[in-house]
Parts: sequence; structure tokens; C-alpha cells
Amino acid sequence: MPALFIGHGSPMNTLERNGYTNAWRAIGRQLPRPRAILVVSAHWYIGATAVTAMARPRTIHDFYGFPPELFAFDYPAPGAPHIAMEVVEALKPTWAGLDRDQWGLDHGTWSVLAHLYPDADVPVLQLSINALKPIDYHVELGRKLAALRDRGVLVLASGNVVHNLREIQWNKPDAGEPWAQRFDEATRRQMAEDPGAILKLLEHPDYDRAVPTPDHFVPLLYIAGMAEALGAKGEAVIEGYAMGSLSMTCFGVGTDLDLECPTGAAELPEGVPPDQTNV
Repeated sequence: MPALFIGHGSPMNTLERNGYTNAWRAIGRQLPRPRAILVVSAHWYIGATAVTAMARPRTIHDFYGFPPELFAFDYPAPGAPHIAMEVVEALKPTWAGLDRDQWGLDHGTWSVLAHLYPDADVPVLQLSINALKPIDYHVELGRKLAALRDRGVLVLASGNVVHNLREIQWNKPDAGEPWAQRFDEATRRQMAEDPGAILKLLEHPDYDRAVPTPDHFVPLLYIAGMAEALGAKGEAVIEGYAMGSLSMTCFGVGTDLDLECPTGAAELPEGVPPDQTNV
């Protein structure tokens, strides 16, 4: 199986058909059918490493201020407790707990899978981001997850390379500010040339502005670690920006995709931030 990083942007992308969501659908049509999907979502950012292990994960609406239609959205994909055990084994000797009843599928997961796999018929698990660990911990876990691709598990990381909600510009729905573009372009070069050295980006002059909090950037580290373990590169399969300070860039490892360059961000209700969540 290939591995993917998806710049998920606003939860409203769940309901919208735009350049990005159409591209996600095109990706889904070209991917082999996985045995299961393991998602590393920016929105399960807690003080432990854990894997969802319930048979029927609930759809979590982990945000506020959005239209009722978004809160009514349900993604009823089955879980896969037996595959959760395989994930735990793959990560050893790093400890990972089994979450049998606390979490579920958050919008970092279902806003993307609603387009990649709209029938919700593939088992889905989530791997938490351990907020207490140093940044290189996540690259190392990505290296260990590489073994899952031979077992039919699609590893999907969901976040945003650039994610600065304080600098949102409503009048620039499809634009990126120069600092956002510089960091996004540096990330694309790093993934294409040497994904194993992804942490060099922490020294980039625009890092602090592009990544004011680590939660949306860290998922990319898992895909970078996988790419290094596989001796592969990270191909930018989608590029773009939203509202000045969000990058919609997506990466594939081990993919061979035929996509048209997407344009157009989701249309948000006036005054609704693009990602107003509990993180």
C-alpha cells in the first residue's frame, strides 16, 4: 500500500465539491483497496500513544460554530480491533495503548475519507499524536509504520504543512502569503530530496509562523519517516493554499497518481474560522 499526507483544511471540505475534494476523490479512485486505513490525525493530540480498537468507532464532531449539516454528518466505517493489535506490535518496543471506548474518528479523518472512500466500507483506525514526546519521536514511529504497507494497511496522515489560524485572510480564499509559500515550498523540496531529514525544516526562518502549534505539522513527520524507511521520496500530489495562511499540499509515498492540478477552496459561512476545534 502507498502512504499519504493530506492537507485537510476546513471541516467544510467534507460537504464541499471543490478543486481539492475532487482531487481527493480522484486519489481514492486510483488507490488499491486497503485491508484497513490507519489515520494519524492532527486532532487526536494527547499525552499518550494510542490506537483506536473499537469495532464501531463513533463520528466525533470536534469543533464548534459550523452549520448543522456538518454536525449531522456521519462516517460509519467499521473499526478493526485485530489490526489495532498489529499496529501495537509494529511499534514495539515503543509502547502504544489500545483505546476501546474513548475516541473514535475525528474530522481530521472523516473530512478526508468522505471523499477518498465515500462508502465508508473500509475499516478505519486512528493513531494518536503523543504531545509529550520530542519531535523526532514521530519520525521514528513513522519508520516503524512502514512495515504495515506490506500487510495491506494504508497509512494516512491528516494535517496541514502551514496552519496559522491567527493570520487567516478571508478575502484571499485561494492564496498563500509569501511566508506561507516559502515554507510550503521548502517542505516540498525536503520531501522530494531527503524526507528522512525532515526536521531540518525546524530551522527554516518561516517555521515559527507557519507552525505556531505542532499538531497539524506533526502528521507529516510520520509519512516522512515511512518514506525514509522505504528508501522512497515524498511526491507532492496536490499543491495549493487557502485564506493566506493554510497550505493544502498533499504528499504521496509509493503512489503513481494521475491528477489534474486542483483549484478552489471550500466556501465557508461568513465569520466561521476554517478549523475551530477543541485542539
